Amino acid sequence: MDEKQRRDLSLPPEISQEDVYEAMKGIEGYLDITPEDFRILYGLAYRHAVSRLANSVKAGDVMTLNVTSVFRDAPLTDVARVLATRGISGLPVLDGENRVAGVISEKDFVFQVGVGKPLRSFMEVVAYALGEEGCLAMPMGHKKAEDIMTSPPVTVTEEATLSEVASLMAEKNINRVPVTDREGKLVGIVARADIIQTSCTVIFPTKG
Repeated sequence: MDEKQRRDLSLPPEISQEDVYEAMKGIEGYLDITPEDFRILYGLAYRHAVSRLANSVKAGDVMTLNVTSVFRDAPLTDVARVLATRGISGLPVLDGENRVAGVISEKDFVFQVGVGKPLRSFMEVVAYALGEEGCLAMPMGHKKAEDIMTSPPVTVTEEATLSEVASLMAEKNINRVPVTDREGKLVGIVARADIIQTSCTVIFPTKG
C-alpha cells in the first residue's frame, strides 16, 4: 500500500475563484487588485504567518509547567504506577538537584520486558511472552528508574523556537521534550500535542 503523501503545511490550501471573490467582497471600499493578484498575496501572507509562528513562538510559551517526574532512584514499580495513574507514556527522570538525568517511557519498559530484545510494540511483547515461561516483568521488580531510562536526555531551553522543537522531535522520533534552564534543571515540558494545539490556535483562531 502506498504511503499517504502529507501536505506541506508551509503552503496554503487551495482556494477557489469563488473564495477569492467572496473575500474581496468582504473588504469595504474600492480594491484595486485582480483576483489572481489576490490569490498570490494570500499565498505569500500564509507562508509568512507559518514562518512567523514557527520562529517567534518559544518553548517557554507553550510548555507545561507542572511536570510529572520521578527521581533516578525511584523503583520501577512506582514509575509504572505513576505513568498508569497520570495516563502518560513518559516522563523526565531527575537527579538530586532537579537536573534532568534522563527520560523514561513505555518503550523503555517494553524493551526491558523483552530482556534486551528489540520489542517495540505491545503485540510483540504478547507474542514473546506467550513463548516464554514465568513472568517476564519479575526481573524488573528490583530495578530503579536510572537502570532503564534513556540517557543522556534530549532537552531544549525555554528560548528554543517551536520550529526547533518540532524538528528535534521528528529527528529523534520522540513525543515530548523536557525544557531546562541553563543549569539543566527542569522547568517544563513540551509535548507534540502542545505544538499541534499552538499551530491550530494560530491557523484556526477562535472568535472572541
